Amino acid sequence: MDAPNTNTNNAGSDSGGRALPSHLPALPADAIAIIPVREMTLFPGVVLPVAVGRPGSIAAAQYGVREQRQVGILMQRDGEAAIPQPIDLHRIGTVANIVRYVTAPDGSHHLVVQGDERFQIEEFLNGWPFLVARVKRIADPQETNAQIQARFLNLQRQAVEALELLPQAPQEMLIAVQGVREPGALADMAAAYMDLSASEKQEILETVDVSVRMEKVSALLAHRIEVLRLSHEIGRQTKAALDDRQREVLLREQMAAIQRQLGEGEQGKAQDIADLSEAITRAEMPKEVEDAARKELRRLERMQEASPDYGMTRTYLDWLIELPWKLPEETPIDIKEARRILDEDHYGLDKIKRRIVEFLAVRKLAPEGKAPILCFVGPPGVGKTSLGQSIARAMNRKFVRVSLGGVHDEAEIRGHRRTYIGALPGNIIQAIRKAGERNCVMMLDEIDKLGSGVQGDPRAAMLEVLDPEQNSTFRDNYLAVPFDLSRVVFIATANVLDQIPGPLRDRMEVINLSGYSAEEKFNIAKRYLLARQLKANGLKPEQVELTDDALLQIINLYTREAGVRNLEREIGKVLRNAAVRVAEGEAGTIGIGAADLHAILGAPVFESEVAMRTSVPGVATGLAWTPVGGDILFIEATRTPGNGRLILTGQLGEVMRESVQAALSIVKNRSAQLGIDEKLFERSDIHVHVPAGAIPKDGPSAGVAMFLALTSLMTNRPVRSDTAMTGEISLRGLVLPVGGIKEKLAAAARAGIKRVMLPARNRKDIEDLSEETRKQLELIWLEKVEDAMAAALEDGAGAEARSEVTVD
Repeated sequence: MDAPNTNTNNAGSDSGGRALPSHLPALPADAIAIIPVREMTLFPGVVLPVAVGRPGSIAAAQYGVREQRQVGILMQRDGEAAIPQPIDLHRIGTVANIVRYVTAPDGSHHLVVQGDERFQIEEFLNGWPFLVARVKRIADPQETNAQIQARFLNLQRQAVEALELLPQAPQEMLIAVQGVREPGALADMAAAYMDLSASEKQEILETVDVSVRMEKVSALLAHRIEVLRLSHEIGRQTKAALDDRQREVLLREQMAAIQRQLGEGEQGKAQDIADLSEAITRAEMPKEVEDAARKELRRLERMQEASPDYGMTRTYLDWLIELPWKLPEETPIDIKEARRILDEDHYGLDKIKRRIVEFLAVRKLAPEGKAPILCFVGPPGVGKTSLGQSIARAMNRKFVRVSLGGVHDEAEIRGHRRTYIGALPGNIIQAIRKAGERNCVMMLDEIDKLGSGVQGDPRAAMLEVLDPEQNSTFRDNYLAVPFDLSRVVFIATANVLDQIPGPLRDRMEVINLSGYSAEEKFNIAKRYLLARQLKANGLKPEQVELTDDALLQIINLYTREAGVRNLEREIGKVLRNAAVRVAEGEAGTIGIGAADLHAILGAPVFESEVAMRTSVPGVATGLAWTPVGGDILFIEATRTPGNGRLILTGQLGEVMRESVQAALSIVKNRSAQLGIDEKLFERSDIHVHVPAGAIPKDGPSAGVAMFLALTSLMTNRPVRSDTAMTGEISLRGLVLPVGGIKEKLAAAARAGIKRVMLPARNRKDIEDLSEETRKQLELIWLEKVEDAMAAALEDGAGAEARSEVTVD
């Protein structure tokens, strides 16, 4: 390119000396002039010279200079086309600023352009003497994560190494590479100055994803570095002053040494291939799988051991060989022994044990049949995982656990394809390999905690795993061959059933495990927890004696949960205190009674506050269900002078707010029957509050409690302090059924409640109630709200008392 003695002053005429028309229509805001180029790719941020000779290209360049607009540099697909048409051009190019426009003395035109950003052709427009197109600009994504940062540092290291290997590397280029801070800009700069073909550069230009672009450039740069290293090695060798004869002798000696090494390598490789072939035969794979393994073995035989694909293929064959393709000889299931194991490992849970025995009996009678997939749903600490271990013991099979909590990548279930670096099969196949048997018992723990992310939805991937009609041909992405999961006994666990998607829930038989009563906890602690904690703390049974009263006090005053995990922790604290005394040399049996707990565990954590909270009108005790069991819920109502407003506090959800409004409407509708002055509602503001305001609350089951709290407030009749209630209400005054009855009744028993009012349509839900809870609680069945008032409201002072609290 000549000196700029002829520059932008000539931008108003084309190559034939004709002036560019000044009355050209203006380009739309999203359109640019296109300059087609042959065998050249411009990257954003890069400055390059461009020679233009076709009239359309000259006109586009002149227009860009005259109007001070950017132009689009776009490479032709076919470099031979004299006048390129839109079909001859790629769809992605680079928006560029014209830094300099020069007309040489020989009449040729030259540009110096600087790339700005990528663009994609939307459509070509007509009406201009040069190519014009509407474009969509593509900015480099600014997101960053650990993977992108790692690839950026690796690419920067490769670029510096490549520059240092060049004979005369410009220092400015080295400084520029080290100064780049954007991953996309570094990839573009490295690709622009690498010795690549135009098509390879165009492919990198069209790669918008920064991570994938860096990966492509890194691979090309790694090859270039290898070539430069070899070039250096050859140059170093050729510098030696060797005549032709000496060079020939040296080369022959090197060739002989290489052949000797290859001979040894080939011999070892041949033995390895023979061993793999024998292992494939011993694995007794299905025909389709064995054919795939033999094919990969033939590929491996043709590969060089130094090839990157060699290790990947060898690992793949190892996985195929080590998986248990053939079924082991199954031992018959002993139903009596299964009952003994279940009773030995778990106290109570009679209905659950009966269902497990039925499950085992079906497996014994029809081992080839498609058994249902059990899903244990219940609060933490009630023994869901240990039930799976007991089933494995009863079936005399290997037990393996797959934790699904927090899994949000579909590849964790189906595996990664072998094309990825470090690819592995999914958790299902890994667990089967770990178990070593194709008919193992696999516990899918916390299936309700599966999440979904940008890598796919693992809950959808579980559909095939848990479908008895499909899992016989389960295909892991890494294996790429079917694996039969139909003989695996799948057992899932969950805390909350609603968080499992419907199609996945439909593939499982749900078995609900509710919380334990105080009696059940006492027996569990005596039979299992105490012995386990004695062993964990290095104590012998004769060294420590924990009295029954102390155990009951720990259960009632220091823990309040559906399961027994916190109970075991508290027992551990008590025994650790005894362990200190034993370690200090105290002899004899250390007795720990109820009176000693305050000094060891501190003040009681829980206390009965029902009588205090329900001693005044306007307070009712409800029952609530939570993911960790049942709990009691207090409803408080009060009224102040006002204009008929309803105030709701306590983090109530939308459904519970509607329950309060429905309850108030029923009270207003029955005001004459209840002896309430209707004007009282107009002159009062009613405030309903549910304590524990930091905890969100929702659901319709507090409707009866809301109604009784409001009725108690307006009639000045307190609700009985020993009574709790649950149930949804309708505007007609009907009491509707609700869920979680067993958990709610267990919570009422723990809290010292004596009477519980339940919807009559929930009678079927108390069949599984323990005998102790049945004796402890008096159950009152409600058809309508009048039944609740008759059973729960104490006699008040009548109209005289109500007039005393009337608000003027």
